[in-house]
Amino acid sequence: MSPANHNPEIRKDAVNNRMVIISPARSRRPSDFKSKSKPSSNPNSDAHQTCPFCAGNEHQCAPEIFRSPEYSTSDWKVRVIENLYPAVSRDVGVKSDDVEYGHADVIGEVRLGGFGYHDVVIESPVHSVQLVDMLVSEVADVLIAYKKRIGQICGVGSISYVQVFKNHGASAGASLSHPHSQILALPVIPSTVSTRLNSMKEYHNQTGKCALCNIHTDKLLIDESTHFISVSPFASTYPFETWIVPRYHSSHYHEIGEDKAIDLGGLLKLTLKKLSIQLDDPPYNFMIHTSPLQITSSQLPYTHWYIQIVPQLSTIGGFEMGTGCYINPVFPEDAAKILREIEVPKPNRE
Repeated sequence: MSPANHNPEIRKDAVNNRMVIISPARSRRPSDFKSKSKPSSNPNSDAHQTCPFCAGNEHQCAPEIFRSPEYSTSDWKVRVIENLYPAVSRDVGVKSDDVEYGHADVIGEVRLGGFGYHDVVIESPVHSVQLVDMLVSEVADVLIAYKKRIGQICGVGSISYVQVFKNHGASAGASLSHPHSQILALPVIPSTVSTRLNSMKEYHNQTGKCALCNIHTDKLLIDESTHFISVSPFASTYPFETWIVPRYHSSHYHEIGEDKAIDLGGLLKLTLKKLSIQLDDPPYNFMIHTSPLQITSSQLPYTHWYIQIVPQLSTIGGFEMGTGCYINPVFPEDAAKILREIEVPKPNRE
């Protein structure tokens, strides 16, 4: 059956417990999908003089947490700094504006002090370089920086969950075009994370298997490396949504070793390159979905981290907001086939 003749389907995402409507009749052919907007870029050759993330402008940034290499000066590769405009306060004693900390005005409504960590990972000292342009070893440096920072945060007992995310392009939420990503650590477990954990537990109870170890690959596999696979998820919420999943069972991203980080860097670079070629360099978001920092031994068999990449190709409407059920105009099998068949030279691993 050709893509144009697909009948609409309602699918369930067993990992996130979401229902998705796959409805290609609402759109054009999958191969025709292109980004409607470009990631913001500054054509000014003097951008490095005003961009706080560029090498030489370190004094314009919020305090540095660490850099790689550790003792580098102007030749650093990655810097992790505090966010100058944080969503949460680093003061562990921060209180709610309510007189009584944690007081509920109405049953079910709770106020907590907004403690947490909000960091920025500056991925390169060069303004015009993006992850897709970097050497595999440079991408791995960024991935290792995530690991190191999460490892540091693990020592703070009141932090429950850490979210790594990247917004690439203005319409994806990036305020600066210099390559960077963010880390946000919270003292609570977000409801979407709890839903994912409960859904994966239910799948494990029913099958005896981890939902991500047992993920669909038939017709959905895009690429694979020694330790990872990239797939179009069976119930993709967004057109050309892509997941990168460890082949090995692992609950926490920050337990990744250097060899696996290099392997992941190669597959991540390849995946972003294919999406860029096919979709005309779209704005995108990627998120590392890991497990809460403190989980019990009984949760280990069904918790499994992965990376979700979402090109910004469509808008969310009232139906999606009202129901939490998304309409995806591209069948995952079609997206996987298109991306699988794109030929990209093997990335340089040095």
